[in-house]
Amino acid sequence: MTDSSESESAYLLLLQLASPALPVGGFSYSEGLESAVEQGWVKDESTAKIWLIDQLHLIQARSEMPLMHEAILAWREFDQDRLNALTAWSVQTRETFEVKLQTQQMGRSLLIWLKNQCVLDHEKIEFCHDLSPTWPIVFALCVSREDISLKDGLTTFAFSWAENMVQAAMKSVPLGQKSGQSILKALTQEIPSAVQQALATPGHSRQSFAPHLAILSSLHETQYSRLFRS
Repeated sequence: MTDSSESESAYLLLLQLASPALPVGGFSYSEGLESAVEQGWVKDESTAKIWLIDQLHLIQARSEMPLMHEAILAWREFDQDRLNALTAWSVQTRETFEVKLQTQQMGRSLLIWLKNQCVLDHEKIEFCHDLSPTWPIVFALCVSREDISLKDGLTTFAFSWAENMVQAAMKSVPLGQKSGQSILKALTQEIPSAVQQALATPGHSRQSFAPHLAILSSLHETQYSRLFRS
């Protein structure tokens, strides 16, 4: 009964983390998508789908998810030096003010949420607070429980990202619900391979290199009319 109860608890935690209702403000960011719409690079369902699939594989699977993979292992061992180094890398690789603001704000909000859940020991939460935490580092802490597999943790992270980005596409392109569901279906079909790519990426191969996205993010900072914070 105990094992079953713990399994159900872990499953419900993953559902909460994947939900767009998670109170971290993810809905207020488009991660450059709104700027891509403004520049005419994304203009309909097809181009939005291509854009987001590329973003999943080129950014999430090469940078955010491998970082989170390493952070999960570091949280399980409570390797404080490693966690400090991963947090520093996370901050240093944000190429614009907006992107840095997003990862820090969402990280702080998730940590507040996590404190209220009372599912992890106090020492780790306090250490995370002192890190000036970023989104992937705190998310890694949330799924660092031994009863959550690495694959499930990364899949939840990827699906949470996909949900928010589809909502951003629906508002900024704009698109209807049918198109939004079509894009989400395409992304969910790509998530398993992105997760496998992230799990197979060693630390020295982790990278954050997306010059077009950095340019779009810079342009968005002075964009005249906008719905999103990034």
